[in-house]
Amino acid sequence: MILLNKTVLSGYGLKGGIALMFYQNVISVLLVVLLEFSGAIVTEPVTWRLVKVWFPVNCLFVGMLVTSTYSLKFMNVAMVTILKNVTNLITACGEIYFFNKHHSNKVWASLLLMVTSAISGGITDLSFHAVGYAWQIVNCFCTSAYSLRLRKVMDLAKQKTVSGTLNEFSMVLLNNLLSIPLGFILILIFERDIFSMPALRIPMFWVVATMSGVLGLAISFTSMWFLHQTSPTTHSLVGSLNKIPLSLAGIMIFKVPTSVPNMFSIFFGLFAGVMFAKAKMSG
Repeated sequence: MILLNKTVLSGYGLKGGIALMFYQNVISVLLVVLLEFSGAIVTEPVTWRLVKVWFPVNCLFVGMLVTSTYSLKFMNVAMVTILKNVTNLITACGEIYFFNKHHSNKVWASLLLMVTSAISGGITDLSFHAVGYAWQIVNCFCTSAYSLRLRKVMDLAKQKTVSGTLNEFSMVLLNNLLSIPLGFILILIFERDIFSMPALRIPMFWVVATMSGVLGLAISFTSMWFLHQTSPTTHSLVGSLNKIPLSLAGIMIFKVPTSVPNMFSIFFGLFAGVMFAKAKMSG
């Protein structure tokens, strides 16, 4: 999905990161409704009691998506991937504060290596863009806050449902459905000229954007299921292995100018991510 979003934002020159998020939310809601109508899944009724509980975490969800699209617009895929490691440090600190959960020395050592690689990667980045880095730092905080808050809201939200349960598809429907009005308001404020953008007149643009929306639904479902089964820190980091092919693909597909020190920083960060995953599994 990161590669598709990068294609939409850079390859087609779309300036509306919020509009892209809005379209992906609409696609996800339509797919969930279609799946429920066909009898493949069952979701909880969206009640006002449930919306009031879920809305704060949904604001973080929107913030996470918007900042992610804007950082990806200005930065290359590999550096976005490495800087996302900073999220892991914030999440780990949040787990200590909110859940009184402590981590081993191996975990903290790997987190330190991640932050070091992010700093060295930024210093050696030949395509450095201050605005992109600023968006990505904000994204790290939004992603961490969303992960931590979602963990607490899940149990509370179950008490507000009709059946007393809240499955993953219901959570995905809530997130994307509530994101639509928020996204619409943000478009009116920041991206009023979206309909005049040339990218919207390219058929292949809509194909790629729709594919990213379908993947967005898949990511939402699998992320919530995964978070429900594990912890926020593990949720943030256990996918470290897929960052290696993602970073390489991002560099090659988009022909990113790079250097030996920058490549070393990138792979150093990826290695630190693998170290963290192993440290979590052993601790």
